[in-house]
Amino acid sequence: MLYAPRLNEDNTNHSTTMEIFSNPTFVLFAILCLGLALGNIQIKGISLGSSGVLFVALAAGHFGLKVPDGVTGIGTALFVYCVGLGVGNRFFATLRSKGSSLVLLSVVVVGTGWLVTWLLSSVFGVEGPVAAGLFAGACTSTPAFAAAREALTGMDTSGLDIGYGVAYPFGVIGVVLFVQLMPRLLKKDLNALPASDKAGKDPSKIIRRVVTVTRPDLYGKNISEFCDECHLHCRITRLVKDNLLHPLQPEDTFQEGTQVLIIGERAEVEHDAPMLGEVNPKDQHPRTFGDETSELIILNNDMCNKTLSELDSLSNYGITISRITRLGNMFIPTGETELIRNDVCTVVGTPEAIKNFAKACGHRSTAINATDILSLTGGVALGIIVGNITFSMGHSAGFSLGMAGGPLIVALILGHFGKIGPIAGYMPRPTRVLLMEFALMIFLAGAGVSGGEKLVETLQAQGLTMFLIGVGITTIPMVLGYILATKLLKMPLPETLGAICGAMTSTPALGAITAKTDRQEPVISYATAYPAALLMMTILAKLLLSLL
Repeated sequence: MLYAPRLNEDNTNHSTTMEIFSNPTFVLFAILCLGLALGNIQIKGISLGSSGVLFVALAAGHFGLKVPDGVTGIGTALFVYCVGLGVGNRFFATLRSKGSSLVLLSVVVVGTGWLVTWLLSSVFGVEGPVAAGLFAGACTSTPAFAAAREALTGMDTSGLDIGYGVAYPFGVIGVVLFVQLMPRLLKKDLNALPASDKAGKDPSKIIRRVVTVTRPDLYGKNISEFCDECHLHCRITRLVKDNLLHPLQPEDTFQEGTQVLIIGERAEVEHDAPMLGEVNPKDQHPRTFGDETSELIILNNDMCNKTLSELDSLSNYGITISRITRLGNMFIPTGETELIRNDVCTVVGTPEAIKNFAKACGHRSTAINATDILSLTGGVALGIIVGNITFSMGHSAGFSLGMAGGPLIVALILGHFGKIGPIAGYMPRPTRVLLMEFALMIFLAGAGVSGGEKLVETLQAQGLTMFLIGVGITTIPMVLGYILATKLLKMPLPETLGAICGAMTSTPALGAITAKTDRQEPVISYATAYPAALLMMTILAKLLLSLL
């Protein structure tokens, strides 16, 4: 009598525990939680980050746990779409700009990694799915992994998943060690190296300068009217009076010794400033009030499609629009610039004038960082449609971009053009980063669970061989890329290291560089090399499956 309730209680607890672990939704979030905890563990400043989810998922799959069906496909589409939006505004410009050498470096590094994968896999008899996983893992490319996995839909993907899991750790650590050890081996201090010409003065950087008017022919002219007549590319937003900055007023005119604050891209400021007078050597002037500038979003349709000249905001509202942020890109407007709905305008004026303009433009502070769900869902859907298009390849079955390639291509195009029909190629950065990280984790959870079913037997058969192949895929392309960048392309060391990080799609390695120096060359070269490498890896990972 005394033991029966205890046995029933134990049986009930055991049954409840089994029910919990048979719940796919619980398993998914438990994997995410434990994987992130694993990824946050740092050894010598190196951690797995979100990829810790993959290793927990492999273990979960080995013990027969399941996650909801379809999470892998959802994670794939959302992740590559967010990645594409993040780099789309730079990708096509990179192909046309002086950054062609960085794109060339990406092609060589990724191409070498692919050749090494193909050669070593052929020599050691590694199957296509495992080879594709090794390639994606050694290059730390989750989009490539997703593309290869999508190509194996309906087939056994355990080899792909395990190959990625085996090669990924050294892929992360290897690139981080390379960029940290090279300056030490060469006995060079990144902060002490001379800056390259490209990184010196960025002509597109927005700057502020105080200019003293010295041209007699300007004296007595209305400042606002002069700016419209002369089509200045910079904006005059303030006057200096009694060593203090004051918002520009409609009645203000140029007088001898008038000092004005102009804002614009560096190249435009250097062009427009001599038309007014001389740039002050010291232009640090305190503002009279902290509420003389504000960011307001244009929601009133009556203001949309009007040029700044037609709006005449200074005369009608007493404010000057100094900058416009459109689809995440900030620029300096001119009189011919048309306002469109959802433009975020940086305005300068008195607090009362700003308040009145906010009412006129329909400003709502909550709308500035709002995410357009229609554009998000429409863009992903369009990407899936593009991914399902089959491109004929002679007598073969054809080739499609799939769940990874389609959304990536659409996102790159949307990111470049900004908007196609009702679909905007912009997402607030906090939303994009959060969604990208979550999509990546649920993708890794789904992939890892399915791959974990054959984890032990695959590692017993080819574990050491796979690891060594992964080391070769990571190391050889970096060494060749370094030689190409420094010897043939004559890149300085900071730019070279950043470009190698981009070509290997290694954000942790870039973080290791930026932790050692405040220089911008590594970041700029990384951003230029990364998109081309990302796209190449996504395509080449699928090609391995058809050749091996």
